Amino acid sequence: MKRRKLVIRTNLVALAVFGLSACSSSQLASPYTHDEVLQRIEQDRKMMYADQEPISHPITFYEAAARALKYNLDYRLKLMESALSRNLVDVTRHEMLPKLIASAGYTDRSNDSGGTSIGIEDGEVSLRPSTSEQRYHRLADLEFSWSTLDFMVAYERSQQKMDQVLMAEERRRKVVQNVLQDVRNAYWRAVGAQRLIASVDDLLVRVRKGLDNAREAEKRGLLPRQEALAYQRALLDAVSLLSTRRQDLELARAELAALMSLPPGTDFKVADENPPAIPMPNMNVSALEQLALENRPEIMEEWYRKRVTDNDIKIAKAELWPNISINAGTYYDSNEYLYNNTWQSVGVRVSWNLLSLLKLPALQAAGENQAKVADMRRLALSMAVLTQVRVAAQRYYLAREQYEFADQSSQVDNRLRDYAEKSASISADSKLEFIRADARWLLSQYQRFAAYSDAQAAWGRLYNSIGLDVMPDIIANHDVTTLAAEIQKTMTDWERTTLLAQSGTK
Repeated sequence: MKRRKLVIRTNLVALAVFGLSACSSSQLASPYTHDEVLQRIEQDRKMMYADQEPISHPITFYEAAARALKYNLDYRLKLMESALSRNLVDVTRHEMLPKLIASAGYTDRSNDSGGTSIGIEDGEVSLRPSTSEQRYHRLADLEFSWSTLDFMVAYERSQQKMDQVLMAEERRRKVVQNVLQDVRNAYWRAVGAQRLIASVDDLLVRVRKGLDNAREAEKRGLLPRQEALAYQRALLDAVSLLSTRRQDLELARAELAALMSLPPGTDFKVADENPPAIPMPNMNVSALEQLALENRPEIMEEWYRKRVTDNDIKIAKAELWPNISINAGTYYDSNEYLYNNTWQSVGVRVSWNLLSLLKLPALQAAGENQAKVADMRRLALSMAVLTQVRVAAQRYYLAREQYEFADQSSQVDNRLRDYAEKSASISADSKLEFIRADARWLLSQYQRFAAYSDAQAAWGRLYNSIGLDVMPDIIANHDVTTLAAEIQKTMTDWERTTLLAQSGTK
């Protein structure tokens, strides 16, 4: 009787706990409070700019690239995704191991189990009611099991995970290449902005004074009205163009700071060094196309994806065949009515769903079509890559020609400025002509830097279209200085041995 009450009481407690759990799970989740949102923002800001090396000197191009690759959040995300993929491979490999399950528990019932026997022909009871099981007894066992189907599925899954690791690595390579291209685009425009903005500010002051002088000369009749208005028009046009160029170059500093993940408001300078010469290789486009097909991360990722989808078909086919399972274990039961309370058992079982073979033709067709789709997707991507290489090479030639024209224009405007400066002391119109020549020279300087940055950007696009890696395989140290030196060495080697060495017919 006491045991029966205990069982009833236990059941009531279990029902109460289950009811409370159901009620609590049905409640809606409460939204974050405003204070929690502010706290999250503060923590995110700290994490975004944590552990950054301070800026102690003007930043070179390779240091900017190193900072972007070390602190850029997109790149750090891809690194974490690669690490996560490797961890998932380890998890999947453990699924190939056999199962070794240990369990223990007890059972209790409110009355005795048992039964009687009756005759089959006459239905008469031949034995009195009896039992061979205690109401309460404890159980424990240690069971080993292994299945061929589980092993094969786990093996193919592990192969998929390893291919997904390689895919994550290709995505990381692509982020590196895109970050470097963005840094190249922004850095040289930032150099031009740093060099010329101070000169523009000084010129704007003199242009305003020159406009006032031109209006005064027009009123006093020192200059013909048409000539004075022409001077004013030319100065206003120059100021308008300079303001537009200035805005474009000033934004480059903000873009560069964002790429390097610098905190907002961080004061930094880029190294005011002579920009490297724009290379002029007579590139063999066919050889560059071959390099692109070998190196582009997107093509490699698509190739690995085909193997992942092929493994899905292999897993589905594995489920069609017989499954062999092996079981072995040792067991314990405290039931006093048992002759043996401990025992061991071994078993082998073969199971096969014969009707599953009907799916084999459909799976075979699906696998073939899936392979064709994957190949076609890779071919389409390869065609796009080849087009990008051709376009990038052509854009680079055009950008370099544009830079040469801008450089020649700057030299001519510089000579005109020198001539106007020497004539500035002669008359009022000469002074105005000097201001106009100075504005035109400064504008040509802006155009020269803009053309140079466009040529560098086109060179970076060519780099990116081929898929060349700028991160070395082994890095001695991950500080910015060492990383910048390694990136510079890798890029120099690539350009010397690959890009500049590909000479031939354009």
